[in-house]
Amino acid sequence: MSVPANTQDTARSCSAKDLPAWVPTGARLYLSHVAQGRSLRELGRVHGCHASTVLRQIRQFETRRDDPLVDEALRRLDLSLRSRQTSPPQKEPRPMMTSPKPALATLKPDQLTDEAMAALRHLVRPKAHLIVAADMPKSVITCEGRDGVAERLAVLERDVAEAMALNGWIRLRKQGRVSSYAISAAGRQALRKHCAANGLDYEPFGAPDAPLPSKRPRYTQTESPVTVLARRQDLKGRPFLEPAHVQAAARLREDFVMAQLEDTDIICATEMLAALEHGALSAPDCRRTHVARAALAEMLRDLGPGLGDMVLRCCCRLEGVEATERDMGWSARSGKIVLRIALQRAARHYAQLATGGGLIG
Repeated sequence: MSVPANTQDTARSCSAKDLPAWVPTGARLYLSHVAQGRSLRELGRVHGCHASTVLRQIRQFETRRDDPLVDEALRRLDLSLRSRQTSPPQKEPRPMMTSPKPALATLKPDQLTDEAMAALRHLVRPKAHLIVAADMPKSVITCEGRDGVAERLAVLERDVAEAMALNGWIRLRKQGRVSSYAISAAGRQALRKHCAANGLDYEPFGAPDAPLPSKRPRYTQTESPVTVLARRQDLKGRPFLEPAHVQAAARLREDFVMAQLEDTDIICATEMLAALEHGALSAPDCRRTHVARAALAEMLRDLGPGLGDMVLRCCCRLEGVEATERDMGWSARSGKIVLRIALQRAARHYAQLATGGGLIG
């Protein structure tokens, strides 16, 4: 049976553009395709991109529905769009129409920014997590003290927690009847930008049980994901990473620290390379810093996008491989393969420098 023309016009008029400004583009595409049945080609024309690009973003959010907060946020936003459409009465209501009113769609961007950034400043603290349960109308931020007892830091509205998960500012740490979340790399970057724009210090709320270190640890003081992968072996006892790969990762981290780039908000290799090439990053007038930045730029130029993103996140910023996979939208267990390929290229790059007399230090 065909749908009346006036109903189709109403469905088009109540598009994903009516959603709040804080909803990410990928979620808008997902809801437009799933909730409103708009084709990939149509969405590609509207957003000025290819249909395959739209499909990748839709699949990414479909995969993220395993996260209970993301799933609930998409469900309530979908309900908000459907409630605005005047569809003919149905004999059996849809499952998504039986939930309570979608208050998430009324969350203002200013309210989300204020409450979410305050929550992220709590989550920056070591061993701080956001706790959510299915039967809890609100979420709780806790932090484990030196005695192992969890202390409640703040109470957060459920709508704000769902919006934070939808934007990727928090990542699912443990799922169950009671789920826990931790701040993600994207959340740290968003918090840094917010603090820089408002003249705030990038530091946690409150005084922790143990004083925070005045300086970030040097590259030799923190175990990187490369060190963890280097201990893995296959069935024949061969290591997953060769010693040359581990040495290349250590040298990358050393150049990154010597270049004084730990406090930058850039996590994309292409953006980092552009900033290094154009001198957009402030630095003291030190020859060692300039040499390290030139070496890092040459490495990122040789690796290119994808491989450069992997080494920048895992080798330089010491982010986990699984977290990088989620942030990059890659399939599970593919990150370690990409990292190994990137380190093979990096080891070859350093070997060519040594052969050609370009070895630094």
